[in-house]
Amino acid sequence: MFSIFPTLLSFDHVVPLLLRLTLGLVFILWAYSNFKINKPKSILEGIVGVLLFIGFVTQLAALFACGILGYRLFKKIKERAFLTDGVNYYLILFVIALSLIFTGAGFLAFDLPL
Repeated sequence: MFSIFPTLLSFDHVVPLLLRLTLGLVFILWAYSNFKINKPKSILEGIVGVLLFIGFVTQLAALFACGILGYRLFKKIKERAFLTDGVNYYLILFVIALSLIFTGAGFLAFDLPL
């Protein structure tokens, strides 16, 4: 295999960590902004965000994140706003959540590999 930086390939467990922290932080910020205006769905987003951020039951939390993001994508498609800036954002987050289902939590997580 050809790689420009072959020594970086040994840090492959850091990638799920970065994806998990990013997605968890986004969900925590969404929950915080929704909690200020008292929306009940912010509780689920907050729980998913915290679970992703600390790396506990990551694959289950990523599955719920896929559901939430899939619902938001469906609403945008129904509004005929597909491939706009907001939808691209949801699509990228959906792919991140999907990748966490397959790769697991990565480094510095409470999850144990099963």
